[in-house]
Amino acid sequence: MIVYDGLKSDFMRSVEGGLIAKEIEQNILDKLGFHTTANEFMSWENSMLRMYMIMNDSEIPSDAGVAIEYNVPQTAKRIDFMISGYGADNKPGMVFVELKQWQKIEKVEATDAVVELVETYTGNALRKVVHPSYQAWSYARLILDYNAIVQDKDIKLAPCAFLHNYIRRDNDPLDDEQYAEYLYEAPAFTRTQTKELKNFIKKWIKKGDKKEILYQVDHGKIKPSKSLQNSIASMLDGNQEFTMIDEQRVVYEEILKISERCQKDHKKRTVICKGGPGTGKSVVAVQLLAELTQRDQVVQYVSKNQAPRQVYLQKLKGKKRLTGVENMFKGSSSYVNVGRNQIHTLIADEAHRLEERSQYTKKTGNENQIKEIIHSAMCSVFFIDESQRVTMADIGSIDEIKKWAEFEKSEVIEMELESQFRCNGSNGYLAWVDDLLEIRNTANYNLDGIDYEVHLCDNPNEVRNIIIEKNRAANRARVLAGYCWKWEKAKQNDTNYHDIIIGDFEMSWNLGNTIYALSDTSVNEVGCIHTTQGLEFDYVGVILGDDIRYENGQVVTDFTKRASTDNSIKGLKTMYKKNPKEALARADEIIKNTYRTLMTRGMKGCYIYCTDPGMQEYIRTRLAAVPKSEDFIRSM
Repeated sequence: MIVYDGLKSDFMRSVEGGLIAKEIEQNILDKLGFHTTANEFMSWENSMLRMYMIMNDSEIPSDAGVAIEYNVPQTAKRIDFMISGYGADNKPGMVFVELKQWQKIEKVEATDAVVELVETYTGNALRKVVHPSYQAWSYARLILDYNAIVQDKDIKLAPCAFLHNYIRRDNDPLDDEQYAEYLYEAPAFTRTQTKELKNFIKKWIKKGDKKEILYQVDHGKIKPSKSLQNSIASMLDGNQEFTMIDEQRVVYEEILKISERCQKDHKKRTVICKGGPGTGKSVVAVQLLAELTQRDQVVQYVSKNQAPRQVYLQKLKGKKRLTGVENMFKGSSSYVNVGRNQIHTLIADEAHRLEERSQYTKKTGNENQIKEIIHSAMCSVFFIDESQRVTMADIGSIDEIKKWAEFEKSEVIEMELESQFRCNGSNGYLAWVDDLLEIRNTANYNLDGIDYEVHLCDNPNEVRNIIIEKNRAANRARVLAGYCWKWEKAKQNDTNYHDIIIGDFEMSWNLGNTIYALSDTSVNEVGCIHTTQGLEFDYVGVILGDDIRYENGQVVTDFTKRASTDNSIKGLKTMYKKNPKEALARADEIIKNTYRTLMTRGMKGCYIYCTDPGMQEYIRTRLAAVPKSEDFIRSM
C-alpha cells in the first residue's frame, strides 16, 4: 500500500505550498488508521524539503512517479521515498530512497551472522540499528522476492540511502569494510553529496511513467520468486540436519494439507503442534518453510529467541550472502500492524517463548504476539512445549493460542510429536530429568536400561575438560549453566574476563560477537538458556547454580540467587510483595524448566556439576541406582 503518490510535479507543488507533511499525515490516517506523532510529522517536513532539493532537477522527468511511505506487503515496514519511470533502455525501474536524519554513526563489530549493525542516536536514545544501506537493500529484496509484477516485468530496483544531516569524513564508520556488500547494493549519500544522489536517480529514471509502474507494483500479486524458491530448495538439498523421519513426516504432510486448504477455501486455521525436547519440532518447521515456499506461498519462520533463527539460517545458507532468505526468518515482534491474512503461512517455533506485549505505543496499542501472528496469517502454525517456558514474559500456552484463535475466528487443529530423537531417542531420560527435578512424578527413578551418557562430575573443571575433549570430534559439545552469574555487558567480547568463578574454575559467558552454537571457539565459553534453547548438541556439560538446592528431602529453588542481569525473572520481586505464594510457584517453574531444558540439549550425553553440595549428593544417589553396565562405565 502506498500512503502518498503523485507525479514529480505534484510532489514539488505540495512541498512548495508547505502541504506535503499534512497530506502524508492525512493519508496515513485514512489508509492505515494511525495518528502521526509530532516527531514523525517534523521528520517528514525536514526530509521532504531535502528530497525537494534533490528532485529539483530538469533532467528528472516531471511525470515520473513519486511515492512516499510505501507499506511493504507482509510487513509493517515502509519505504520512505520511491521514484518510478523508465531507464535509457526503456525498461521500467524504481529508485528507493531510505531517508535518515542521523548526525553521528558508530560501527558495531560484526558477529558470525550479523554484520549490518551500526550505532546511532535515534528515538531519544543511543541504539543499535541496521546500516541504512542494508535497510534499503533489504526492502528492495523483499519486493523483488515477493512481488510477481516486479519479477514478470523485470522492473529494475535501485535502492539507496540519503543521510541528509550527516557529513562524511575520512575513514568514516559508515563506509567500513564490513558494510561493503550492502553499500555496493545500495549506496549511501550524505549531506554534501546531493549531486551524486541526483546522478544516481537520473541513471535509472530517464523518462516518466505517469505513476503506471507505481500502480502495477502496488497491485502486484504477492508470491515468492523462482530464485528465492530455488535458493531455499538448494540449501536444504542433502542437508542431513534437516532430514525428517517417522512421525515428523506424518505431521509435516498433515500441516502441508491444512495450509494448502486455507489458501483454497480462504478459511483461517491455526495448528498447534506440541512436542517435548528433541521430538523434531524445528526440523519440521524448517522443512515446512521450504516446501510451502516452493508452492508459491509467502511463508516465514518466527521465533522470539534470536539464537534458533541465527543458527538455522546460518546452517541453511553456509557462506552464501544476499540471497533474500534472511527475510524468511523473523522475530516474534515483527507483526505489529501487519494487516489481516497478509501472509499465507506463519510458522512459530518455540511458541512457548512468545510474549504478551510486542510493542506499546500510542499508535499500536498493547497487543499480544500470539494474536498478532494469528491475525497476520491465513494459516498459523505453533510448535510448542509448555514445559520450556523459562521467563516471566513467556505466555505461550495451548490455552492462550486457542483463546486468540477464537478471537480471530480461526479454526484450531491440534497434533503432537511424541517420538524422542534427542538423548539417543530415550524418552526415559527425559522422564528421569522430570522426576529428578521434581517437575512431575514419573516411574523413572533411575536410568536403568537407558542408552545415554549421564555423569556427575566432582568439579566444574572436570565438566569443562570432558566437553572440550568431546568437542574435538564435530564441534558439537558445549558447557551450559543456570543464570546465576552476572553477565557483564561491557566485557561481553573480552576473552580475558571471566564472569563465572567457582573456586579455581573460571569461564566467560558466551561472547557477543559469535554464534554460540556454531563458533569454533564457543567450547571455551558458557552458554545460557537464551543462547541454547531450541538448539541441540551431541554433548552438554551443565552447571546447576545456587538457584536450585536439595534440602530436607526435596528440590528447592531460590530466585534471589539469580544474577542481577537476568531479565527472565523481571517483575518477580514486585509479584512477591503482592502475592508471595504465586511468585514462588512461578519462580520454581521457571528455574526447574530452565535446568530441564539445559539438561536435554545433548543428543548423546549430559555431564553435570552442582554448586550446592546437597544437590550434588542427591544426584549422586539417584545415579547410584543405575546398574553400571560395561558401556556406561566406559562412558564415564
